[in-house]
Amino acid sequence: MKENTKEISFYQSSIGEEELAQIKSVLELNKDQNKVIEFEDNMANFVGAKYAVATCNATAAIHLALSAIKLKRGDKILMSVNSFVNIPEVVRHFDAEPLFIDINTEDMNIDVNKFEKALAENKTKKLRGAIITFVAGQTPDLDRIYDIAEKYGIILIEDATCALGVTYKDETVGSLRADMTIFSTNPSNGKYSVSRSGIIVTNNQEIAERAKLLRTHAITTTYDDFGNLDYIYDVVDIGHKYDISELDAAFSLAQLKKTNKFIKRRKEIAKIYKDRLAGIKHVTIPVHKDEHIFSQFIIKISRNRDAFARALKERGISTGLNYIPLHLLSYYKSKYSIKITEYSSALTSYQQILSIPMYPGLTDEEVNYICDQIIEIAADWV
Repeated sequence: MKENTKEISFYQSSIGEEELAQIKSVLELNKDQNKVIEFEDNMANFVGAKYAVATCNATAAIHLALSAIKLKRGDKILMSVNSFVNIPEVVRHFDAEPLFIDINTEDMNIDVNKFEKALAENKTKKLRGAIITFVAGQTPDLDRIYDIAEKYGIILIEDATCALGVTYKDETVGSLRADMTIFSTNPSNGKYSVSRSGIIVTNNQEIAERAKLLRTHAITTTYDDFGNLDYIYDVVDIGHKYDISELDAAFSLAQLKKTNKFIKRRKEIAKIYKDRLAGIKHVTIPVHKDEHIFSQFIIKISRNRDAFARALKERGISTGLNYIPLHLLSYYKSKYSIKITEYSSALTSYQQILSIPMYPGLTDEEVNYICDQIIEIAADWV
């Protein structure tokens, strides 16, 4: 490893006194407070939605959302082939079918023209809906997507797990025209997360009530002041154990209140990256909308991306991929006999993309170190 190397992780949670104070209040066992309800109320207010349903993680929130719409065996759900693995995974748990759509190479979100074409060519009533992922904290063309979903009468779920606080035409995502939007206050795919949360927001009362029912085994009962089950209860459906703990809700509440601060800092980091990496040989920065909130920062390497990533790792810089196209993963490639070249835009993009560290705790010194190493490696790249 090179001398004077810094060790910079791909992602770290940003934790301060606010999180400790919230957690301490839970440990004091104050029966007059309920951090889950407080978190849900604050989230609904933050995005401008009528209802919020908190869950133990974002994957649970997506699974619960599909349970709330009564997804059935053989139903079909459209999604970008450039989604994280939890999106098709939860669909398959219903023995339903994910249908992949290629991306546009500009922002790596779903290709809206191909999305509309898939619906126009659909010959089955089994196509129930779509889950639209916002890659790296950037929205696709939502007006068109909303219009298309309404035209064809499908359910629309926004996967905004990495886009809490993002706006679209000056309005907060989660308050717009989707049936449901999924968020997470601490979106890390790491193995050892400090805390996890997921949350469904919706303006649909029926969906919200059904999601809350199914969240905890579809049990109907009363609870005491400390949240314990009454000794008589009933079960009215097949539910899940997807409720969030008071401790996780407290941590998530503190993180939620820092959302705008986190976005501001990530935009500052993004500006350094964009200014310093502009025009660097072999490195391209994708186009960014003004509303981008940079949950990840993606660059493109024109040749031998994997070797470039290894060179950064040797200099202490961890990187990631957002994301490996779903049709390249063994399960989906085998299950649906998909050719590697089936989604050409996603494949081309995947061969070049590289996500570099992006989180509010990064210092300017660390960001400039990352830029220095990228520039140095690129200068010697052949």
